[in-house]
Amino acid sequence: MLKNVLNFFLIIAFSFASPITAKGTIAPDSKTENKKTNIKEYILHHLKDSHDFNLLSYTNESGKKTYVGFPLPVILWDNGLKIFSSSKLDHGKAIASVENNYYRLYHDKIYKTDVEGTIEYDKENHPTNLSPLDLSITKGVASILFTSIIMFFLFKSLADSYKKNNLIANGMGRFFEPIVLYVRDEIAIPNIGKKYYKKYMSYLLTLFFFIWFLNILGLTPLGINVTGNIAVTFCLALITFIITNITAKKTYWKHIFWMPGVPLPMKIALAPIELLGVIIKPFALMIRLYANISAGHIVLMSLISLIFIFRNWIGSSLSFILAFSISIIEILVAVLQAYIFTVLSALYFGFAVEEHEHE
Repeated sequence: MLKNVLNFFLIIAFSFASPITAKGTIAPDSKTENKKTNIKEYILHHLKDSHDFNLLSYTNESGKKTYVGFPLPVILWDNGLKIFSSSKLDHGKAIASVENNYYRLYHDKIYKTDVEGTIEYDKENHPTNLSPLDLSITKGVASILFTSIIMFFLFKSLADSYKKNNLIANGMGRFFEPIVLYVRDEIAIPNIGKKYYKKYMSYLLTLFFFIWFLNILGLTPLGINVTGNIAVTFCLALITFIITNITAKKTYWKHIFWMPGVPLPMKIALAPIELLGVIIKPFALMIRLYANISAGHIVLMSLISLIFIFRNWIGSSLSFILAFSISIIEILVAVLQAYIFTVLSALYFGFAVEEHEHE
């Protein structure tokens, strides 16, 4: 789906940018095709995680591609712990020598190889080299750690201001306090109820601000796409799934496997469907956040790439205006996706602890 979105924007771009022959067809242009391929690869590479922060890259006069950014620590388990800087891998162009072992970065994955960096393939053209257990602090992991530290100090300062000023926030706390109250009064209490909402508040607040901050961080020039990584959204949905089922009351499971007031044949027929719904709910959380954030990044970067395709003041100006407009919309989407994920999580918690009048 995401590749279809990307191809759609690239087709539109090159239908305007490519020269037209007398018969009305697009004239073949090898440079245009190469540019299209490079842009597509760059956008797809942006969506993936990486072992370093790459702010930008350019080709110098000698034709060598130069990267501007900074490396991150690579941590591998290969008959022992191996720690080295990702600069040794040089974006897959160099072989890292660590304790008489050789490692190569190939298609965003680290493989064990020889001094020449040989990669062997099977019949389906898949690498057969051993891949060590990768525990590296990648760009996504570093972003998560950075966001966690920001949240810790932010809410610690908010809590300290409550203690010092008789429950009155000051500084940045004045901005975040209404948001905290909104999550409590408009999300937690209506969906969970006043009786049980407090035990879920810490998680709901963490979830909302964690997703929001990561989404905003993804709009910076650092090129981070954490919440557009399905592994991250899977973990968030899994935590919601675990909390929902661990804290669920007996009546929650009773209404899934043996619905009261329903004829026996219908109970047998509906039980598998209800059980399937338990799994589908967190799956929908995972896909919604992943797809929306990834699609937003693809659209934004595709519009920016049009500036380099048109190379004239009309086309480039329109591309810049569109990209700027989409950026503003993406800021709203960043908080909207955090809100939706938090609301649905609170709704699932409410289902788990709901008290039924007929009982």
